[in-house]
Amino acid sequence: MKFRELGKTGEKLSALGLGCMGMNHGYGTFNDEESIATLNLALDLGINFWDTADMYANGKNEELVSKVLSSNRSKIFIATKFGFRQKEDNSAFTGMAAYYLDGSPAYLKTAVEQSLKRLKIDTIDLYYAHRIDPNVPVEEMVGAMAELVKEGKVRYLGLSEASAASLRRAHAVHPIAALQSEYSLLTRDVEAEILPVCRELGISLVPFSPLSRGLITNTLNVDELGSNDFRKTLPRFSDDNKDNNQQLAGAFAELAAQKNCTPAQLAIAWVLAQGEDIIPIPGTKKTKYLRENAASVDIALSAADLQDIQNILNKYPNTGSRYSEVSAKLVDN
Repeated sequence: MKFRELGKTGEKLSALGLGCMGMNHGYGTFNDEESIATLNLALDLGINFWDTADMYANGKNEELVSKVLSSNRSKIFIATKFGFRQKEDNSAFTGMAAYYLDGSPAYLKTAVEQSLKRLKIDTIDLYYAHRIDPNVPVEEMVGAMAELVKEGKVRYLGLSEASAASLRRAHAVHPIAALQSEYSLLTRDVEAEILPVCRELGISLVPFSPLSRGLITNTLNVDELGSNDFRKTLPRFSDDNKDNNQQLAGAFAELAAQKNCTPAQLAIAWVLAQGEDIIPIPGTKKTKYLRENAASVDIALSAADLQDIQNILNKYPNTGSRYSEVSAKLVDN
Protein backbone atom coordinates (compact mmCIF):
# COMPACT_ATOMS: atom_id res chain seq x y z
CA MET A 1 0.00 0.00 0.00
CA LYS A 2 1.14 3.54 -0.74
CA PHE A 3 0.57 6.40 1.67
CA ARG A 4 -0.40 10.06 1.53
CA GLU A 5 -0.32 12.86 4.08
CA LEU A 6 -3.56 14.09 5.60
CA GLY A 7 -3.59 17.85 5.10
CA LYS A 8 -0.75 19.44 7.05
CA THR A 9 -1.10 17.04 9.98
CA GLY A 10 1.90 14.83 9.24
CA GLU A 11 -0.38 11.77 9.47
CA LYS A 12 0.41 9.15 6.84
CA LEU A 13 -2.76 7.48 5.62
CA SER A 14 -3.17 4.71 3.09
CA ALA A 15 -3.59 6.29 -0.36
CA LEU A 16 -6.86 4.40 -0.53
CA GLY A 17 -9.27 4.47 2.39
CA LEU A 18 -12.27 2.24 3.10
CA GLY A 19 -15.81 3.58 3.08
CA CYS A 20 -17.84 1.45 5.49
CA MET A 21 -21.36 2.81 4.90
CA GLY A 22 -22.53 0.12 2.50
CA MET A 23 -21.75 -2.65 4.96
CA ASN A 24 -25.14 -2.19 6.59
CA HIS A 25 -26.67 0.98 5.18
CA GLY A 26 -27.97 2.21 1.87
CA TYR A 27 -27.04 -0.49 -0.61
CA GLY A 28 -28.99 -3.76 -0.91
CA THR A 29 -28.54 -6.74 1.40
CA PHE A 30 -26.05 -7.04 4.26
CA ASN A 31 -23.85 -9.74 5.74
CA ASP A 32 -22.00 -8.82 8.95
CA GLU A 33 -19.68 -11.81 8.71
CA GLU A 34 -18.49 -10.82 5.23
CA SER A 35 -18.18 -7.18 6.30
CA ILE A 36 -16.00 -8.11 9.27
CA ALA A 37 -13.85 -10.25 6.98
CA THR A 38 -13.51 -7.21 4.71
CA LEU A 39 -12.44 -5.02 7.62
CA ASN A 40 -9.82 -7.56 8.67
CA LEU A 41 -8.56 -7.84 5.10
CA ALA A 42 -8.20 -4.05 5.01
CA LEU A 43 -5.74 -4.35 7.88
CA ASP A 44 -3.80 -7.04 6.03
CA LEU A 45 -3.65 -4.87 2.90
CA GLY A 46 -2.41 -1.85 4.82
CA ILE A 47 -5.61 0.17 4.40
CA ASN A 48 -5.56 2.11 7.66
CA PHE A 49 -8.05 4.91 6.87
CA TRP A 50 -11.64 3.86 7.62
CA ASP A 51 -14.73 6.01 7.25
CA THR A 52 -18.12 5.71 8.93
CA ALA A 53 -20.81 8.07 10.31
CA ASP A 54 -23.32 8.10 13.12
CA MET A 55 -26.27 8.19 10.72
CA TYR A 56 -25.30 5.01 8.86
CA ALA A 57 -27.79 2.36 9.94
CA ASN A 58 -28.65 4.64 12.86
CA GLY A 59 -25.36 3.97 14.61
CA LYS A 60 -25.12 0.28 13.81
CA ASN A 61 -22.40 0.96 11.22
CA GLU A 62 -20.15 2.38 13.91
CA GLU A 63 -20.97 -0.62 16.09
CA LEU A 64 -20.05 -3.00 13.26
CA VAL A 65 -16.75 -1.22 12.63
CA SER A 66 -15.97 -1.34 16.35
CA LYS A 67 -15.81 -5.15 16.25
CA VAL A 68 -12.47 -4.86 14.44
CA LEU A 69 -11.45 -1.30 15.36
CA SER A 70 -11.39 -1.57 19.15
CA SER A 71 -8.98 -4.53 19.20
CA ASN A 72 -6.74 -3.00 16.51
CA ARG A 73 -6.89 0.62 17.60
CA SER A 74 -3.25 1.54 16.94
CA LYS A 75 -3.44 0.28 13.35
CA ILE A 76 -6.49 2.28 12.24
CA PHE A 77 -7.13 5.97 11.58
CA ILE A 78 -10.88 6.21 12.09
CA ALA A 79 -13.12 8.95 10.71
CA THR A 80 -16.76 9.44 11.59
CA LYS A 81 -19.33 12.20 11.18
CA PHE A 82 -22.19 13.94 12.94
CA GLY A 83 -24.99 16.24 11.82
CA PHE A 84 -27.78 14.11 10.35
CA ARG A 85 -30.63 13.14 12.65
CA GLN A 86 -33.43 10.81 11.75
CA LYS A 87 -36.95 12.17 11.98
CA GLU A 88 -38.77 10.59 14.91
CA ASP A 89 -41.83 9.71 12.83
CA ASN A 90 -39.84 8.10 10.04
CA SER A 91 -37.83 5.01 10.98
CA ALA A 92 -38.16 3.20 7.63
CA PHE A 93 -35.61 3.66 4.86
CA THR A 94 -36.86 6.45 2.61
CA GLY A 95 -33.64 8.07 1.48
CA MET A 96 -32.49 11.46 2.70
CA ALA A 97 -36.07 12.64 3.26
CA ALA A 98 -35.98 10.65 6.51
CA TYR A 99 -33.30 12.93 8.02
CA TYR A 100 -32.76 16.52 9.06
CA LEU A 101 -29.61 18.50 9.80
CA ASP A 102 -28.50 19.54 13.26
CA GLY A 103 -25.05 21.11 13.46
CA SER A 104 -25.69 22.79 16.79
CA PRO A 105 -23.06 22.70 19.57
CA ALA A 106 -25.64 21.15 21.88
CA TYR A 107 -26.27 18.19 19.58
CA LEU A 108 -22.55 17.89 18.82
CA LYS A 109 -21.79 17.17 22.48
CA THR A 110 -24.33 14.34 22.49
CA ALA A 111 -23.35 12.98 19.10
CA VAL A 112 -19.64 12.67 19.83
CA GLU A 113 -20.23 10.81 23.08
CA GLN A 114 -22.55 8.37 21.35
CA SER A 115 -20.05 7.76 18.55
CA LEU A 116 -17.21 7.16 21.01
CA LYS A 117 -19.37 4.66 22.88
CA ARG A 118 -20.45 2.80 19.73
CA LEU A 119 -16.90 2.73 18.34
CA LYS A 120 -15.56 1.63 21.75
CA ILE A 121 -12.67 4.08 21.63
CA ASP A 122 -11.52 7.13 23.61
CA THR A 123 -10.61 9.42 20.73
CA ILE A 124 -11.86 9.87 17.16
CA ASP A 125 -9.02 10.54 14.72
CA LEU A 126 -10.99 12.64 12.20
CA TYR A 127 -14.39 14.07 13.06
CA TYR A 128 -16.45 15.54 10.24
CA ALA A 129 -19.51 17.74 10.17
CA HIS A 130 -21.57 15.64 7.76
CA ARG A 131 -23.09 18.74 6.18
CA ILE A 132 -23.18 22.49 6.79
CA ASP A 133 -26.32 23.31 8.76
CA PRO A 134 -27.76 26.55 7.29
CA ASN A 135 -29.27 27.36 10.68
CA VAL A 136 -25.95 27.28 12.53
CA PRO A 137 -23.07 29.66 11.69
CA VAL A 138 -20.07 27.69 10.49
CA GLU A 139 -17.86 29.53 12.99
CA GLU A 140 -20.10 28.47 15.87
CA MET A 141 -20.17 24.83 14.79
CA VAL A 142 -16.42 24.57 14.16
CA GLY A 143 -15.69 26.43 17.38
CA ALA A 144 -17.63 23.76 19.26
CA MET A 145 -15.83 21.01 17.31
CA ALA A 146 -12.50 22.61 18.24
CA GLU A 147 -13.41 22.25 21.92
CA LEU A 148 -13.54 18.49 21.36
CA VAL A 149 -9.94 18.63 20.18
CA LYS A 150 -8.94 20.45 23.39
CA GLU A 151 -10.79 17.82 25.41
CA GLY A 152 -8.95 15.00 23.66
CA LYS A 153 -12.10 13.42 22.23
CA VAL A 154 -11.15 14.29 18.65
CA ARG A 155 -7.74 14.70 16.98
CA TYR A 156 -8.54 16.44 13.67
CA LEU A 157 -11.54 18.20 12.15
CA GLY A 158 -13.16 17.79 8.78
CA LEU A 159 -16.15 18.98 6.78
CA SER A 160 -18.27 17.13 4.25
CA GLU A 161 -19.90 18.58 1.12
CA ALA A 162 -18.94 22.11 2.14
CA SER A 163 -18.58 25.05 -0.24
CA ALA A 164 -15.34 26.94 -0.80
CA ALA A 165 -16.69 29.85 1.22
CA SER A 166 -17.62 27.63 4.17
CA LEU A 167 -14.19 26.00 4.04
CA ARG A 168 -12.50 29.38 4.38
CA ARG A 169 -14.72 30.42 7.29
CA ALA A 170 -14.24 27.13 9.07
CA HIS A 171 -10.46 27.05 8.57
CA ALA A 172 -10.17 30.54 10.05
CA VAL A 173 -11.59 29.19 13.32
CA HIS A 174 -9.63 25.92 13.50
CA PRO A 175 -7.47 24.05 10.97
CA ILE A 176 -9.56 21.76 8.79
CA ALA A 177 -7.61 18.62 7.89
CA ALA A 178 -9.95 17.17 5.27
CA LEU A 179 -12.94 17.89 3.12
CA GLN A 180 -15.02 14.88 2.17
CA SER A 181 -17.03 15.36 -1.01
CA GLU A 182 -18.22 13.27 -3.89
CA TYR A 183 -15.58 13.18 -6.61
CA SER A 184 -15.35 10.75 -9.49
CA LEU A 185 -15.22 10.57 -13.26
CA LEU A 186 -18.90 11.51 -13.32
CA THR A 187 -18.91 14.05 -10.48
CA ARG A 188 -16.34 16.79 -10.86
CA ASP A 189 -18.03 19.84 -9.33
CA VAL A 190 -15.21 20.32 -6.80
CA GLU A 191 -12.69 21.07 -9.53
CA ALA A 192 -14.02 24.59 -10.16
CA GLU A 193 -13.62 26.28 -6.76
CA ILE A 194 -13.47 23.79 -3.91
CA LEU A 195 -10.35 21.82 -4.82
CA PRO A 196 -8.30 24.98 -5.47
CA VAL A 197 -9.27 26.32 -2.02
CA CYS A 198 -8.37 22.99 -0.42
CA ARG A 199 -4.93 23.25 -2.01
CA GLU A 200 -4.50 26.87 -0.98
CA LEU A 201 -5.30 26.02 2.65
CA GLY A 202 -3.52 22.65 2.78
CA ILE A 203 -6.70 20.59 3.18
CA SER A 204 -6.87 17.04 1.83
CA LEU A 205 -9.79 16.08 -0.38
CA VAL A 206 -11.36 12.76 0.58
CA PRO A 207 -13.60 11.67 -2.30
CA PHE A 208 -16.50 9.40 -1.50
CA SER A 209 -18.20 7.40 -4.25
CA PRO A 210 -15.12 7.44 -6.53
CA LEU A 211 -16.83 4.60 -8.43
CA SER A 212 -19.95 6.72 -9.02
CA ARG A 213 -21.89 4.46 -6.63
CA GLY A 214 -20.91 1.44 -8.68
CA LEU A 215 -22.17 2.81 -11.98
CA ILE A 216 -18.73 3.05 -13.61
CA THR A 217 -17.81 -0.57 -12.77
CA ASN A 218 -20.06 -1.98 -15.51
CA THR A 219 -21.21 -4.67 -13.08
CA LEU A 220 -24.41 -3.03 -11.93
CA ASN A 221 -27.86 -3.96 -13.23
CA VAL A 222 -29.97 -0.92 -12.39
CA ASP A 223 -33.19 -2.86 -12.90
CA GLU A 224 -32.22 -5.28 -10.14
CA LEU A 225 -31.65 -2.70 -7.40
CA GLY A 226 -33.74 -3.52 -4.33
CA SER A 227 -36.43 -1.23 -2.98
CA ASN A 228 -34.22 -0.32 0.00
CA ASP A 229 -31.28 0.67 -2.18
CA PHE A 230 -30.42 4.37 -1.86
CA ARG A 231 -29.51 4.53 -5.54
CA LYS A 232 -33.17 4.10 -6.46
CA THR A 233 -33.63 7.74 -5.43
CA LEU A 234 -30.79 9.08 -7.60
CA PRO A 235 -31.35 10.53 -11.13
CA ARG A 236 -28.34 8.70 -12.56
CA PHE A 237 -30.06 5.40 -11.95
CA SER A 238 -33.40 6.46 -13.42
CA ASP A 239 -34.81 5.51 -16.82
CA ASP A 240 -34.01 9.01 -18.14
CA ASN A 241 -30.26 8.42 -17.88
CA LYS A 242 -29.98 4.64 -17.84
CA ASP A 243 -29.19 4.07 -21.53
CA ASN A 244 -26.51 6.78 -21.64
CA ASN A 245 -24.85 5.49 -18.49
CA GLN A 246 -24.92 1.85 -19.51
CA GLN A 247 -23.23 2.76 -22.79
CA LEU A 248 -20.67 4.88 -20.97
CA ALA A 249 -19.92 2.08 -18.48
CA GLY A 250 -19.58 -0.41 -21.33
CA ALA A 251 -17.15 1.80 -23.25
CA PHE A 252 -15.16 2.48 -20.09
CA ALA A 253 -14.94 -1.26 -19.39
CA GLU A 254 -13.53 -1.85 -22.87
CA LEU A 255 -10.87 0.79 -22.23
CA ALA A 256 -10.01 -0.79 -18.88
CA ALA A 257 -9.60 -4.18 -20.54
CA GLN A 258 -7.19 -2.63 -23.04
CA LYS A 259 -5.14 -1.35 -20.11
CA ASN A 260 -5.22 -4.75 -18.35
CA CYS A 261 -7.25 -3.65 -15.36
CA THR A 262 -10.87 -3.61 -14.22
CA PRO A 263 -13.17 -0.60 -14.66
CA ALA A 264 -13.12 -0.06 -10.90
CA GLN A 265 -9.34 0.00 -10.82
CA LEU A 266 -9.15 2.42 -13.73
CA ALA A 267 -11.75 4.74 -12.17
CA ILE A 268 -9.94 4.81 -8.82
CA ALA A 269 -6.58 5.27 -10.54
CA TRP A 270 -8.03 8.31 -12.31
CA VAL A 271 -9.06 9.86 -8.98
CA LEU A 272 -5.66 9.11 -7.44
CA ALA A 273 -3.95 10.70 -10.44
CA GLN A 274 -5.65 14.04 -9.76
CA GLY A 275 -3.20 14.86 -6.96
CA GLU A 276 -1.21 13.53 -4.00
CA ASP A 277 -3.52 15.49 -1.70
CA ILE A 278 -6.49 13.32 -2.68
CA ILE A 279 -7.36 10.20 -0.65
CA PRO A 280 -10.42 8.39 -2.04
CA ILE A 281 -12.53 6.09 0.14
CA PRO A 282 -14.32 3.61 -2.14
CA GLY A 283 -16.85 1.63 -0.18
CA THR A 284 -17.25 -2.11 -0.27
CA LYS A 285 -18.57 -4.90 1.93
CA LYS A 286 -16.87 -7.74 0.04
CA THR A 287 -13.30 -8.99 0.27
CA LYS A 288 -13.22 -9.63 -3.48
CA TYR A 289 -13.82 -5.99 -4.32
CA LEU A 290 -11.52 -4.70 -1.59
CA ARG A 291 -8.61 -6.64 -3.11
CA GLU A 292 -9.52 -5.29 -6.52
CA ASN A 293 -9.75 -1.71 -5.30
CA ALA A 294 -6.49 -1.90 -3.37
CA ALA A 295 -4.56 -2.85 -6.51
CA SER A 296 -5.53 0.45 -8.13
CA VAL A 297 -2.81 2.31 -6.20
CA ASP A 298 -0.21 0.60 -8.39
CA ILE A 299 -1.74 1.74 -11.69
CA ALA A 300 0.09 4.66 -13.27
CA LEU A 301 -1.84 6.64 -15.88
CA SER A 302 -0.10 8.51 -18.68
CA ALA A 303 -1.35 11.72 -20.27
CA ALA A 304 -2.59 9.57 -23.17
CA ASP A 305 -4.51 7.33 -20.76
CA LEU A 306 -6.18 10.33 -19.17
CA GLN A 307 -7.16 11.65 -22.59
CA ASP A 308 -8.64 8.29 -23.59
CA ILE A 309 -10.80 8.42 -20.47
CA GLN A 310 -11.88 11.99 -21.18
CA ASN A 311 -12.85 11.06 -24.73
CA ILE A 312 -15.32 8.49 -23.39
CA LEU A 313 -16.80 10.99 -20.95
CA ASN A 314 -17.22 13.49 -23.77
CA LYS A 315 -19.04 10.92 -25.88
CA TYR A 316 -21.66 10.13 -23.20
CA PRO A 317 -22.30 13.42 -21.38
CA ASN A 318 -25.91 12.92 -20.25
CA THR A 319 -25.18 11.13 -16.99
CA GLY A 320 -27.79 12.92 -14.89
CA SER A 321 -27.57 14.65 -11.50
CA ARG A 322 -25.77 12.94 -8.65
CA TYR A 323 -28.53 13.68 -6.15
CA SER A 324 -32.30 13.96 -6.01
CA GLU A 325 -33.75 17.41 -5.34
CA VAL A 326 -34.21 16.57 -1.66
CA SER A 327 -30.61 15.43 -1.20
CA ALA A 328 -29.21 18.28 -3.29
CA LYS A 329 -30.77 20.81 -0.92
CA LEU A 330 -28.58 19.44 1.87
CA VAL A 331 -25.35 20.25 0.01
CA ASP A 332 -23.67 23.53 0.92
CA ASN A 333 -23.41 25.88 -2.06
